[in-house]
Amino acid sequence: MHRRTGPAATLWPVTESHRPFLPRTTPLLRLGPATLQVGGVDGDPGVRLGPLAPGLPAVLVALLRGLDGGRSARVVLAEAVAAGLDPDAVDDVLRALQRCGRLLEVSPEDLLAAAHTPAVRARADLELPAALAAAGPGSWRLRRASTVVVEGATRVGVPLAAMLAASGVGRVHVRDRGTVTAADTVVGGLTAADEGRPRSLAAADAVRRVAPEADLRPPPPGTAPHLLVLTRPWAALDPVHAGLHGARVPHLVATVRGEVGVVGPLVVPGRTGCLRCGEMTRTAADPGWPELSAQLHEPPAARSGPPAAPATGSTGVCTATAVTALTQALAHLDGQASPTCTDAVLELRVPDLLPVRRTWPAHPGCSCGVLPAGVPGPSRHDRRAPGTLEG
Repeated sequence: MHRRTGPAATLWPVTESHRPFLPRTTPLLRLGPATLQVGGVDGDPGVRLGPLAPGLPAVLVALLRGLDGGRSARVVLAEAVAAGLDPDAVDDVLRALQRCGRLLEVSPEDLLAAAHTPAVRARADLELPAALAAAGPGSWRLRRASTVVVEGATRVGVPLAAMLAASGVGRVHVRDRGTVTAADTVVGGLTAADEGRPRSLAAADAVRRVAPEADLRPPPPGTAPHLLVLTRPWAALDPVHAGLHGARVPHLVATVRGEVGVVGPLVVPGRTGCLRCGEMTRTAADPGWPELSAQLHEPPAARSGPPAAPATGSTGVCTATAVTALTQALAHLDGQASPTCTDAVLELRVPDLLPVRRTWPAHPGCSCGVLPAGVPGPSRHDRRAPGTLEG
């Protein structure tokens, strides 16, 4: 580690507002007595520091482990001086870690949202790096202010709700009027002990087990969630959900049909194609589809054939589907311009369960009025900031 002699870099503002955060999972490794390596394992970027004077590796490790976002960069450098370190050299280290993506920036609002109790902060410290890396400072506060409603306490819906809450979403409500059966149990979701209980209550307990601080109540009357997740097998065909587009509620399909996990489309009313667009596209490819789809979503009493399969599937398919849906839901809540399942679905099949993307573009004949890609019109990627209710 050496003293900087060139012009000062501009990407690291040493101010009271900048609060460096080094994920506590970052490896700090010794290479001989005089070299320290930060990260750089499993193909991830890292920084190798050295040669260091005797005793400095331990001092530097203590300083780096203390980068929890609670102190500004200016205070960190002042502490480095008190510990006998060269502040210019430490500044070089911080800049190098920032350039390779190891060092993140957290806002005071993020820390306030993450520090209700020591237990909450301990859990948040493991989730903060992913949120900050994806959306930058302030993203954790926005997640904590978000509301997601999961429609259906299924083997996909309940694990997804639990993961959303654990990932920082402040209010997660699972809506279901049914009763838990033995076939509903799944890792991370409903358990065998829940059999016979109301699904909504059992789902709330599943979320509470991993995120006790989460708000499990439905959205206040007259307000809309930031995202509604539809986990029924054929939610896209359910006429009950036809009003979602008019109500301007963003919604995401996340379910299992047979042994195929399906995530998407993610519908942002007025900006993406709707669920009916997908049906019209499917009908254009297969004129017999409307007759088939009518049998999939009609009430059980009206069916002459065998009942439609519930959203079950194997544990692997359900879990992989829930994880894939988690990434898409968080991308939307974090304000990404175009998550992967925008105007598309991600399908997961055994044995590899790797998502395959199938495009479901906006249909020119649909009444939703969204123009297909390539047709001039308003930007379909103009997302509202997360934390802002649609409608």
